[in-house]
Amino acid sequence: MTFYLLCTLVGLDTIGSVAANGPQGLVWMVILAVVFFLPYGFLTTELGTAFPVEGGPYVWTKLAFGRMAAGVNQVLYWLSNPLWMGGTLAIIAVTTFETFFLPLGMVGKHIAGLAFIWAGVLAVAASLRIGKWVPIAGAFARIVLLGFFTLSVVVYAVKNGVQPLSGGDFVPTWAGFVALVPVLIFNYVGFELPSTATEEMTDPQRTVPFAILRAGFAAFLLYGGPILGILLVVPASQIQGLGGFIDAAKQVLTVYGGSVSADGTVTLTGAGAVLGSVCAAGLIIGVLTSGVSWAIGAHRAQAVACADGAGPAYLGRLSSRHGTPVRVNVLSGLLASVVLVTALSLTGGNSEKYFTAGLALVISTTFISYLLTFPSMLVLRRRLPHVARPFRAPFAVLTTVLTTGLVAFTVVVLIWPLDLPSAFEGERAQYTLSQVVPLLIVIGIGFLFYALGAPTRARDRDVRRDFISTSG
Repeated sequence: MTFYLLCTLVGLDTIGSVAANGPQGLVWMVILAVVFFLPYGFLTTELGTAFPVEGGPYVWTKLAFGRMAAGVNQVLYWLSNPLWMGGTLAIIAVTTFETFFLPLGMVGKHIAGLAFIWAGVLAVAASLRIGKWVPIAGAFARIVLLGFFTLSVVVYAVKNGVQPLSGGDFVPTWAGFVALVPVLIFNYVGFELPSTATEEMTDPQRTVPFAILRAGFAAFLLYGGPILGILLVVPASQIQGLGGFIDAAKQVLTVYGGSVSADGTVTLTGAGAVLGSVCAAGLIIGVLTSGVSWAIGAHRAQAVACADGAGPAYLGRLSSRHGTPVRVNVLSGLLASVVLVTALSLTGGNSEKYFTAGLALVISTTFISYLLTFPSMLVLRRRLPHVARPFRAPFAVLTTVLTTGLVAFTVVVLIWPLDLPSAFEGERAQYTLSQVVPLLIVIGIGFLFYALGAPTRARDRDVRRDFISTSG
């Protein structure tokens, strides 16, 4: 479970985005670890141990706010995954392949992106007993890749020197806060995912808290080292959200064989080229397992919601062979494929624009769902005070206000940023449409799913009425 959480927390697609905002990103990472990461861990630990029921966040939200609110909320949470797989994760994988292996062209990008998406679908469709090895492999890939990168930065620094960083670069600013909060908080979420399958754990009330503690500490270290490494190697003016980590890794690996030309072009040779290929494969595995780990939880929660009458019953059935929500998995794969093809067409293959819009949309979709999930803790304390709570979050009101307030702020600044991302410079309308239209579609799907769940709800009412009548 600790490795599973490492896969969900340590997203290799966002390291470059943090580094692109300079050294103050490290300072804000520490601040948000205190005012968001820690309270968020307290909140999800209380909910996960008090209500260890399959479905996790869907069940918490349903108990607090009712089935319709929980059903629409769950669709937002679920659909953020195919948006992520077909958006930022696929483009990171494709860009990494092109950087370290060979250019693909427009057709090649489509083929490689679709292969990436459906590899993830197959991994999620495997039984949890088998599928759990995917996030374990992903966690090891992260530890080895990020650890090796950090060590190589030290070797590179001894041999070539590093970019100078002044004390003033670390001073936190309002502009840095606005730019960094969405990405940093997105890096810190995922603690609730194990609770979507608590009925398949031996002892969830013990497993969940300790897994959150271990994974949270490890994730903080795994983010900090590589971000500092990028800042020491790549000039701040050259760091991009998409290519920051990729470019830094390629440059650092020249210490094992290769060179950097006067115009900044990096060429890897000998051992550098071999290690570059290995690191590229590790990065692709890392981003794939991020999507798979989130999908294992989000898809299962969506299947629970559909079986409960908050969506079409067809999607609420688990595979009799694998015990996984195969129908939800396949639908997610189809939606991710549509996202990939549509985004590549709309952006004309412009990877940076595609990445920027896709990442913002994924974060805002996920965080809108948290606007109901996080307050569930306080509501359930009042509504169900008799439920045993093996862990009680300290400062419950402050914890709820901090977590809910920060995700609400994030949604606002993503939909209407004060400063447009560089890839959308002068294109406010295009950027806003890239966020608002998909969000409205996703919310509409949530209400459609709830309407399609009416037969299940009617059947359950009939069963309850017959039971009451018979027992009476």
